[in-house]
Order: sequence, then structure tokens, then C-alpha cells
Amino acid sequence: QVQMVESGGGSVQAGGSLTLSCVTSGSIDGIPGVGWYRQVPGKERELIVDAYRNRTTHYTDSVKGRFSISIYSDRNLLYLHMNNMRPEDTGVYYCNVLPISSQTSWGPGTQVTVSS
Repeated sequence: QVQMVESGGGSVQAGGSLTLSCVTSGSIDGIPGVGWYRQVPGKERELIVDAYRNRTTHYTDSVKGRFSISIYSDRNLLYLHMNNMRPEDTGVYYCNVLPISSQTSWGPGTQVTVSS
């Protein structure tokens, strides 16, 4: 069972950049996919990028062209590179293996706050 721990969040001004890290407790080799989620208070957790093996990485429209995922399976490590950040990017960010299910566990997430 893979556990995820996110880090790298913080406060940034609009237009700035942050890179989030996700380290896993077990190997992600052979796992179908990985992704990043964002949750805003009062809203459900949103998948913002999914990366399945041998498939085109998909970014939700709100982050497309600004965010990118890096995957280092040999080090059990993921990154989310966030550029040209906007206040609406504020939220708690989570990484996870994909696909998720009702049995999927979640890490603590990392808070990102973007000020205008």
C-alpha cells in the first residue's frame, strides 16, 4: 500500500511560482498512473493533472499551460510545478496514485495560498 506525503506549499503572490513535492512510502513502479488534486473549502477535491503510463498527460483547463507534473518513479517522487499562479489556485494540494477508489488513502496535503 502506497502512502503519500506532500510538501512545498506556502504563500506566493499572484504571478509567482511554487513547486510541490510528493514522496511515496512504496514503489510507484507498475502503478497505472499518478496525479495531483486540489481542494478548495466548500468544494470537492478536484483532479487537476493525471498522468497514466503510455497516455498523454491531462491537465484541467484551469491549470493548463501553467502547471506541469514531473514523475521520478525510480525515486518514488512526484513534483507539481506551478507557474503564473492566480488567487484561485489557493487550496490544499494532494498527490495520489491513479485510479483512485473508495479504498484510496490520502496524505496530509499541502496548503497553497496565492495573494493578489
